[in-house]
Amino acid sequence: MSQPIKNRYEFIFVFDCENGNPNGDPDMGNAPRLDPQDLHGLVSDVAFKRRIRNYVQTAMGNRSPWSILVEHACNLNTKIAIAHEKTGGMPKYDGKKKKWVPNTGKVSDAAEWLCANFYDVRTFGAVLSTGPNAGQIRGPVQLSFGRSVDPILPMDIAITRMAVADNSIKGANVGSSDFAKWEREQPEDELRTMGRKSLIPYGLYVGKGFISANLAQKVKFTEDDLKLLFQAILNMYEHDRSASKGVMTVHPDHSFVFKHVGNDTDLEQRQRQAMLGCTHAHKLFDLVTSRISRMPECDAARRISDYKLPVLADLIALVPSGVEVHRMADLA
Repeated sequence: MSQPIKNRYEFIFVFDCENGNPNGDPDMGNAPRLDPQDLHGLVSDVAFKRRIRNYVQTAMGNRSPWSILVEHACNLNTKIAIAHEKTGGMPKYDGKKKKWVPNTGKVSDAAEWLCANFYDVRTFGAVLSTGPNAGQIRGPVQLSFGRSVDPILPMDIAITRMAVADNSIKGANVGSSDFAKWEREQPEDELRTMGRKSLIPYGLYVGKGFISANLAQKVKFTEDDLKLLFQAILNMYEHDRSASKGVMTVHPDHSFVFKHVGNDTDLEQRQRQAMLGCTHAHKLFDLVTSRISRMPECDAARRISDYKLPVLADLIALVPSGVEVHRMADLA
């Protein structure tokens, strides 16, 4: 493994969705998430993290040190217990108090083992205080909600399902012949049903993220981990295709990483600047977002070419002293 990173980073990525639902809201019938005040589309940080985890799991084979703790349909306490067993500190369960009693000094050992073996723990952190209890870990990488450049138009599309799954036939000795007989007796219209699908015709979105070098030192988030993170962001929709997602793409030519390197003549002070940062994150993000605009002749965007977007050459001369800007693809 390489060494923990020693620079603060911010990153921004541009992605779009064509004829799909980029992130459904379960409280709104799975309709595309949006800001009710200005109707701009939203994509949650949790949705980004899920797809980053899925990519790493696929690309790295779910093997240590790139295993994934938060998998689909899993019990986190299983892996927390394994961490305690590996570090010799499995707590005892107090039946009277109905809680786990951790071994003194062993919680941090289990947390350290989880960081070393699970990519998403040392990247995003984790609340591991459930069950056998391995404490709480703050990860160096955080993402904000993604937001569309323009308001989106959610559409509720009616669809026809050309088959049904009827459960009215029940009994201890029911077999396929009974289902076939029922099917033959039904009018054709009874063997179809209606459904609905939520989508947007098109949306261009911007996602933003932050990487703390100081937290990276504590969990040993390395240069190799950083490279894998950028690779996962650029490819997170390539292995997450579904009919409901439409065509979703992260665009590498318009996705950037800001690396804080420092500008002091004293080497020690420059290294300190590189870890703490040389300017505010929002000022770096504004260099990109302020240069995104819809083409004047375009009334309703339906493709990325309907927008004017910055490229690396537009930004190099604009970043403040002590900060470098790179294409995310060049660091992946």
